[in-house]
Amino acid sequence: MGKSVRFPCPDGSEAEGYLAEAPGARAGVVLLQEWWGLNDNIQGIADRLAAAGFTTLAPDLYHGRVTTVADEANHMMDGLDWVGATAVEVQGGLSHLKKSVSKAGVMGFCMGGALTIIACAKLKECDAGVCYYGIPPEDQARPAQIRVPFQGHFADLDDWCTPTLVRKFEAGLKGLHIPHEIHRYPVDHAFFNETLVEYDAEAAKLSWERSLAFLRMHL
Repeated sequence: MGKSVRFPCPDGSEAEGYLAEAPGARAGVVLLQEWWGLNDNIQGIADRLAAAGFTTLAPDLYHGRVTTVADEANHMMDGLDWVGATAVEVQGGLSHLKKSVSKAGVMGFCMGGALTIIACAKLKECDAGVCYYGIPPEDQARPAQIRVPFQGHFADLDDWCTPTLVRKFEAGLKGLHIPHEIHRYPVDHAFFNETLVEYDAEAAKLSWERSLAFLRMHL
């Protein structure tokens, strides 16, 4: 089980988050929330990453707000400055982890997946990224700007991060001289979230195995 922590950010502020430590870990992960907030599901994933050997920090990007109502989640997501949150809380989380580990990556789901791509494009402290069903607007980060090993997991039945959007994103990765993988699953958005009806156990298991293998290879 992890614990609540505060950590410094590059703008001089302090952020809060959930830290799950892996004793003796040489690598860490900044874990980024879905649009629901830093809820029990995300904290549980942090615990699973720690059990797999990665000290994990999940920043609280909504500053204590959590919801189970889609309209409210959408409102909170729309109110978040994605690039700003990446430059402040995500960068702060990476720097905090690197006080105790040599490498640190970013992993995120839905909104957090989109933020992961921004981090992979813009943050020098980020050493690798794993994205689940989220892509930011190209004016925030383009696939050709990704500078670290990258793995993406996407759903063929997704009506938010659509297959058309994923194909365009994947085309933008061509020519990158860094390791990158795109995996697709015949399921719906949020297939990894076991608290939702969209959860698909088979796709979740396979994507998790791929994620851990990728993180172990590049961190």
